[in-house]
Amino acid sequence: MRIAQIAPLTEAIPPELYGGTERVVSWLTEELVALGHDVTLFASGNSRTAAKLEAMWPRALRLDDTVRDPMALHIAMLERVRRLSSRFDVLHFHLDYLPFSVFSRQATPFITTMHGRLDLPEHQTVFNAFGSVPVISISDMQRKPVPQARWMKTIYHGLPGDLLTPGKVEPAYLAFLGRIAPEKSVDRAIRIAVEAGLPLKIAAKVDRVDRDYFERDIRPMLDLPGVEYIGEIDDSQKSAFLGNALALLMPIDWPEPFGLVMIEAMACGTPVIAFPSGSVPEVIEHGVTGLIVDSEAAAVDAIRNQLAHLSRPRIRARFEERFTARRMAEEYLEIYRDLIAGNRRRRPRTINGAKPADQHIDDRHQTGMDRGLYVAD
Repeated sequence: MRIAQIAPLTEAIPPELYGGTERVVSWLTEELVALGHDVTLFASGNSRTAAKLEAMWPRALRLDDTVRDPMALHIAMLERVRRLSSRFDVLHFHLDYLPFSVFSRQATPFITTMHGRLDLPEHQTVFNAFGSVPVISISDMQRKPVPQARWMKTIYHGLPGDLLTPGKVEPAYLAFLGRIAPEKSVDRAIRIAVEAGLPLKIAAKVDRVDRDYFERDIRPMLDLPGVEYIGEIDDSQKSAFLGNALALLMPIDWPEPFGLVMIEAMACGTPVIAFPSGSVPEVIEHGVTGLIVDSEAAAVDAIRNQLAHLSRPRIRARFEERFTARRMAEEYLEIYRDLIAGNRRRRPRTINGAKPADQHIDDRHQTGMDRGLYVAD
């Protein structure tokens, strides 16, 4: 199968440090190649992949201070993909709703994985306008605000089975991993750890937009006893960081679409203590892979009285059963096949041997399948 993966340009594929969506795109792309498919990755030039790389900008935009309008580069990438679309059997976008309009008007079947939150009022306008565009959710909870979307399936993220492994020393601290932002509630994590009388290690990035929040609300708390701020870490550091932790704290305060850190912890055999927002009840099995709590006091109680009863080997086993990259890739391949089969049933057609009027638009860039009329559902 000839597959195009179209990634955000914000981070490299895979990202050097933080980057959830870009990390998932990398794992999916490499698994598809390993399964024998012909994959082209549209991404930044400093990406690393076994697929064919179509470099759309020399380096990741977060690392390039010369770029002031990242949307311009993403629009240029969409046009590049459109011009090459007839070379592929299927196009897989990871750019949220950006491709909806253009790619509804061309022949190659496409799918978009929605990686972000969908509960804002403006999302209603988008999905009301593009209700026939096929989309993938990364949790069932993510779908609820926009039931009018054409949801094909929920496909949970997965990571390579050998990427992260359980720790080799006795767990001795609590961990927080990800991004410091109000919705991630690292302040709650700090209060929970202090009240439980345990050290807390924080491995997290601070985006520019959250810098004031970090300086005002979080930095003063880093001086509390037992609190250690490490900064961003990469995949090579995560096994030790997560595997040697008593638990990962995830006291979120927003509708988390998935929460990659949860399955990273599970891969290390480390339980997750999380608040029941967004995807948490779908990803975490209460009493098996973690503990779902509804307050800071309940989190402290869970640490003191329930955490020791969870089996770290069992947590790792549940990761292998539910959240590997191979499982993720196989589920996406099923979707690709369905889209391709559906596209064949909607054969290109002509009217009395002539192309419909709107079929003449931009023919100078179209060949093969692109020259037919795509009949949408």
